[in-house]
Amino acid sequence: MLINNATLTENMKIADPTQTTIVNEVRLMLDELPFDGARVVELGCGKAEKTRTLAETGRCREILALEVDTIQHARHLEITDLPTVRFLHAGAEAIPADEASVDIVIMFKSLHHVPVALMDQALSEIARVLKPGGLAWISEPVFAGELNEIMRLFNDEEIVREAAFAALNKAVSDGRLTLARQYFFQTRSHFDDFAAFAQRMIQVTHSNHSLSAETYAAVQQRFATHLTTEGATFHSPQRVDLLQKPR
Repeated sequence: MLINNATLTENMKIADPTQTTIVNEVRLMLDELPFDGARVVELGCGKAEKTRTLAETGRCREILALEVDTIQHARHLEITDLPTVRFLHAGAEAIPADEASVDIVIMFKSLHHVPVALMDQALSEIARVLKPGGLAWISEPVFAGELNEIMRLFNDEEIVREAAFAALNKAVSDGRLTLARQYFFQTRSHFDDFAAFAQRMIQVTHSNHSLSAETYAAVQQRFATHLTTEGATFHSPQRVDLLQKPR
């Protein structure tokens, strides 16, 4: 795992192919960030799995978890056992929090899902709600790897991921945020079979992946080349930009 302490925008890298260490990103985040007593905003909390893990550590004072997917948000509202968590239906471009009221913002694989025209606004919102010295953990998948080659057959995210990185660079270059550190590593994904892959990666609620019969067959065929008697395991490169609001 690479830890890059450079703070100048020209040193930001979108990827580092030399870094192949397998990392549990949630554990890394829990080790690296000062969550004790913190007010946290999670942008794009998805199924709220990471929200739950963080809340159950008991370290955070409160967590505001936002999601734009109406189906997932409805499920969030049925959660009753996380008293420190408040779920709201909102996006990163309009964070419902006061200026300089948040210690930590976390964003797992969701900046590239923000409409490109709103990415810059989302970074401004992150800077607005953070306290001086507050931190933003912006995690993005690198456009590379065998799983990515399957996904791009029906969901090619190269352009939006590059746009997300450009927005991060802009936020650092114009001083809204500073780059505290970059992390590069790989994460492990396992699927027992193609049905499991289809359920997790194609039949998602936040996107309408309506595959033609031809595309579906091509995806299944590509997946089959990685399938063994124990399923299919992929190691995918990731990047985290740890940003800080200037004091």
